[in-house]
Formats: sequence, C-alpha cells, structure tokens
Amino acid sequence: MILFKKLVYKNFLSTGNNPITIDLNKSRSTLVVGTNGTGKSTILDAISFALFNKPHRNVKRGGLVNSVNGKGCEVTIEFETAGHDWKVLRSIKPNNFEVYQDGNMIDQQTNVRDYQKFLEQNILKLNHKSFHQIVVLGSSSFIPFMQLKAWDRRDVIEDLLDIGVFSKMKTVLKTRNAQSKEWAKNNSIALTNQKDKIEYQKKHITQLESINKDAKQSFDDDIKSAQDNIQSLKEKLDKYPVGLRGTLNSLRKVREGLNTEKGKHTHSMKELVAKAKFFEVNTACPTCTQEISPAVKTSMLTDVRTTAKETEIDIGINKRKYDETIKTLEDVQEQIAEMSTINSEIGTHTSNMATLVNKQVKEVDVSVPAKELVDMTYDLIDIQDNLTEAQDEILYNDIAAEMLKDTGIRTKIIKEYLPAMNALINQYLQTLEFFVAFHLNENFEESIKSRHRDEFVYANFSEGEKMRIDLSLLFAWRQIAKMKNSTNTNLLILDETFDSSLDDEGTDNLMKILKTLEKGTNTFIISHKPDVLESKMEAKIEFTKTNNFSAIVSHMPSGYGESVI
Repeated sequence: MILFKKLVYKNFLSTGNNPITIDLNKSRSTLVVGTNGTGKSTILDAISFALFNKPHRNVKRGGLVNSVNGKGCEVTIEFETAGHDWKVLRSIKPNNFEVYQDGNMIDQQTNVRDYQKFLEQNILKLNHKSFHQIVVLGSSSFIPFMQLKAWDRRDVIEDLLDIGVFSKMKTVLKTRNAQSKEWAKNNSIALTNQKDKIEYQKKHITQLESINKDAKQSFDDDIKSAQDNIQSLKEKLDKYPVGLRGTLNSLRKVREGLNTEKGKHTHSMKELVAKAKFFEVNTACPTCTQEISPAVKTSMLTDVRTTAKETEIDIGINKRKYDETIKTLEDVQEQIAEMSTINSEIGTHTSNMATLVNKQVKEVDVSVPAKELVDMTYDLIDIQDNLTEAQDEILYNDIAAEMLKDTGIRTKIIKEYLPAMNALINQYLQTLEFFVAFHLNENFEESIKSRHRDEFVYANFSEGEKMRIDLSLLFAWRQIAKMKNSTNTNLLILDETFDSSLDDEGTDNLMKILKTLEKGTNTFIISHKPDVLESKMEAKIEFTKTNNFSAIVSHMPSGYGESVI
C-alpha cells in the first residue's frame, strides 16, 4: 500500500513563491472549495506532476511555471510504502528530479526517462493511467475507465491484478527473442564460415601432405639411386687387385733398377768400344811404348767383341724387362686413376646423400596446420553449441510468447477475477440506486441489462447514470487493489463529482459509500457546493487568491492546512 503523507508546491501554476502545504493523511474526509481559478484542482496537477512528470489536466510542461515569477517551480510529495519513507522532488527552471529513500537521495545512474521508470515500476508499482483510475474521478480532463480504449482498459486491470509483469515479460521476451534470433543468425553464419575454414584447412593439409609425399618419394628415389650408384662403384672397385699402390711402388723400384743396369751396360759398352778402338789403332802402348804384338791385339779384340756381344745381350734383356715394367707400371697407374675416379664418384654420391638427408629434415611441417585444424574443430563445436542454445532459446521464447499472448495466461487470470469484479461493480451500482446488471468480459467490453432485460452500452446513458457507473468502477478498482495489494492507496480525490451529474439522492448514496471505505482512506472532494457538503466532511480547505497568487485558508479543524500569504 502507498500511504501519501504530504504535498508541497510553489511557483506551480497560480501558486507563487510562498509554498502551499497539504497534509494528505490527516483527515478522513476533506472538502476543497474555492471560486473558479483559485487553485483547487492544482492539487491534482501537483500530485500528478510530482509522481509522473505530467499534470492531471492538459497543461504543457512550460505552462506549469508561474507566469509572474517565471522560475522556481517546485513540487515535493512524501509517502510511505514497503516499509520505507519516500520523497519525490521535481522542479522546472531549474529542472530537477530527485527521489529520496529514508532521507537519502537515490543516485541517478541513468537518464531521467529511466529514473522515472524506476520510480513507477520499483517504488510506486503503478503508472499514470492506473493511478488516475483508482485515485481520481470527475475532472473534466479525466478519462473514465469506460471511455478508455480496450488496450488501455487492459493495462488498468493488469495493474490492479498485479499481472502487468506478464506484459513486461512479453516486452522483455520480444526483445530477448529478437536477440536470440540475432544470436542464432550470427552463429549460423559463423558456423558456415567455420565449416568453410575447416574444409580449406583440410585441403591445405592434404596439399602439404601431398607435397611431402612427393618430396619423400623423390627423396627416396634419389637416395636409392645414389645408393645404387655407390654400390655399383664399389663393385667396380672390388674388381681391382688389392695393393695396387704397393705394386706401383715396386714397379717404380724395378724401373729404377733397370735404369741403373741400363746405365751400367751403356758405360761398359763405351768402355769396350774404346778398348777395341785402342787395340785397333795402336800397335804400341802409349804409356810405356812397349810394342803390342798382333797376337795380343787379336786376343784382346776377340775378348772385347765377346764381352760386347754379351753386354748387348744383357742390354736387350734389360730393355725387354724395362719395357715390360713400364707397360705394367702404366697399367697399374691407369687402374689407380680409374679407382681414384670411382672413389671421387662415390664421394660425390655420398655428399649428395648427405644433402638429401639435410633437405629432408627441412621439409614442410604439417603438425602446425594439423593443430590449427583441431582448434578450428573445437571452435566449430562451440559455435554449434551456441547455435543449438540459441535455437532452444527461440523455441522456449516461442512457447512463452504463446503463453503471454493476450489470449493466454493473462486472460485466464482476468477471467478468474472477472466474476468478483462484476459483482463489486453491481454492488456499488445498487448502493447508488442504479439497478442494472453490469458485465465486463475478458476483452473489457461492457454489456448492461435493465430490469426488463433490455441491453445497453455505456454511451446510452445520461451523464448522471454514467457518473454512477464511473463511481462504481472506481470503488470496485480500489477494492480489487486492496485485495491484491497492488495499487492500493490511502488517497481518493473526487474532482467536482458532486457538482455536475449527481443529484441530491446520488450525492447521499455516494456519501454512504465513502463512509464504508476502509479505515485509513483519505478522501478529498473538490466542489463548488460547500453549503451541501461542508456538514458532512471532517475538514475543509478553502482556496483564495491574493495579489494573483493562490493561497489556502483552513477550517474544520483549524490548522489543517497551512498558507503564508
């Protein structure tokens, strides 16, 4: 329940710098009187402006500032709800909006619009429309329940039954569903893109593996070719005699020995030739002059010739041996050269094999893209999970949306309460001595039947009869609010209700209803007929104007209201 306590306003409409203070819970019934233009209905505008940032009547925001002073427009209202004391301050020129809880201002973390929403949804738990359906009746600018559109009627009833949360849930659900669909859409796109990435990565890995496979095959082929060549060359080497270099050295020594013998033979032949020539030319010894006999000469020449022939034979043998040695030496050298060439070729192939092995180590590493593929697959699983979750949310949201339709759970709840609502409305109609059968359906369409079962609608009735219906609805809504503890409040304001459409009998019947209201209800009746109502009220506030500024004079009891002129 909201217990309104105090209203203070200054420089608001016709009120000047001197504030007007209204105690909202001091008296059970208060009559508010005054001539036209003195500021009676300003109370309604001030309360509405303070709570909802809009006046009760159709006045533009700029028009709320007192036209004489032109600034300092300020309204505060104090109330109690949910075990806390609250104060709302709202001003124009300068613009200000503050909410206090137990004396401490609530920080404005957001903009004014959100701050207002916080006030209505979390503190007051009612909006401007619902507030005026259970608190105010009778003003010319007020739109009674029966004159509201069907959806506005629904809003009022949902607030009364405290099921407006379902409408909020519907709005939140709509936003959430849109977010879920956007999430699903984004994840669906991401899933397609991720699958494409994975396919590209797989192809990339396949290409790398193919490159490596081809490279390995080429490597294996090259290695085998080199190995085959080396083996073939080694087989060739195996055909050469062992120890050729030793043979070569031996042959070189033989050659040197034969050369030495050749030199000796040549020297011997020279000596024999010289000796033969000596005996052929000389007949006596040149040294001793002794005569050389012919027999000696012949004998010496014969020996020389014999020795010469033997030497020639030795020379021939030596030459044959030398030639054979040289040929063998050349053959061995050729073989050694061939072996050297083969060994060089073996070295070349061996070096090529080493190069190939080193190259093989430096081939493309497939493990990195393979790991990337694994990571991509895990990401794909995450995206798929997100998509599934989003799709599940959409499914659940669709189910919830079906339940939150106007024809869903809200209508079922309303149907449960409609019999009690209709019973209360008809009870108040009978108290006001308007004997009709009034019925609202789940679409908030009325059907009204007379005693003779004639069917009517609200528009068919006179202004006095409409007022009785409006009053019955007002009190019924207040009773429902009390039952649900939704928008229940101590404050009730009837603006000129007794002045226009109600006759004396209707006025008496209305007063009977007011007396039956629960304890703690504070009723304010704004009227031009103080002579008719004054005796029936506990207190009176009379508005006057002094120097074009509104002020109040308090009566019944004294000191109720407060004004400094």
